[in-house]
Amino acid sequence: MPAPSPSPATTPTPTRTRASAPSRVPKAAGGRFGPVALVVAAGVSVQFGAALAVMIMPRAGAAGVVTLRLAAAALVLLVVCRPKVRGYTRADWGTVVAFGVAMAGMNGLFYQSIDRIPLGPAVTLEVLGPLALSVIVSRRLVNLLWAALALGGVVLLSGHGGGGLGFGSLDPLGAAFAVGAGAMWAAYIVFSARTGRRFPQADGLALAMAVAAVLSLPLGVIQAGSALLVPSTLALGLGVALLSSVLPYTLELLALRRLPAPTFAILMSLEPAIAATAGFLVLHQAMSLLDALAIALVIAASMGAVRAQKP
Repeated sequence: MPAPSPSPATTPTPTRTRASAPSRVPKAAGGRFGPVALVVAAGVSVQFGAALAVMIMPRAGAAGVVTLRLAAAALVLLVVCRPKVRGYTRADWGTVVAFGVAMAGMNGLFYQSIDRIPLGPAVTLEVLGPLALSVIVSRRLVNLLWAALALGGVVLLSGHGGGGLGFGSLDPLGAAFAVGAGAMWAAYIVFSARTGRRFPQADGLALAMAVAAVLSLPLGVIQAGSALLVPSTLALGLGVALLSSVLPYTLELLALRRLPAPTFAILMSLEPAIAATAGFLVLHQAMSLLDALAIALVIAASMGAVRAQKP
């Protein structure tokens, strides 16, 4: 994710959205910790959705699951939001297309990663992208300190999460896919915030999801073919789409209208902890005491980032 300019990245506000947009944002987003609750809820949803996706990969493959997830999510959002396509500038469309490209890249690379390495280490490597973003765009020294603490927890979890698997035992290609997904995750954060300011409600998200679905469709068809049309696979793909795309992306878009991007990026350090929990509950991956310590570090860093947020 490329570093944004200081103004949009550090002070996202709803002032550039249409006048009707802020009034329809849930009340939970109004206070200091409201956006944080949205981000945490989004993280829980997306990681349990990822665990479900791992279970259906044998049916459709990684690219097939990505296609099902994005296509189903795009259809749901387009029907629910019915976004308008007129009245936007070339810059608006450029932003929403970039958001869609980032979303397609983030999902495609991540699912290729978890097809090769366990969920916990994959998310641990992926979260390095948002952490790097927080260091690049932050203007406050305290955010650098919280990022360092979060990184310490991430590194600790990487060595022992997912049943004791460290980086040294991971498939190199799977690890590389996870790092690439982290870079696209950083781009997702930047363009999600910009899209939320340029488009009302979740209209921009719906349009960007359609872009991501179109980009992923050829790869999914090539890998999975007719397996994408099996009713049970379609049903599971819809569940993954709702848990991993529709719900979390909508919550994060709303949160980014009220939460500075550096704080949001540090909150992303919670993702390895959530992934380890999802792996334990759904995929039966063991957790150790060191895993618990790592989780405590990233939670402490996230809480510190919120408390350090400017009013």
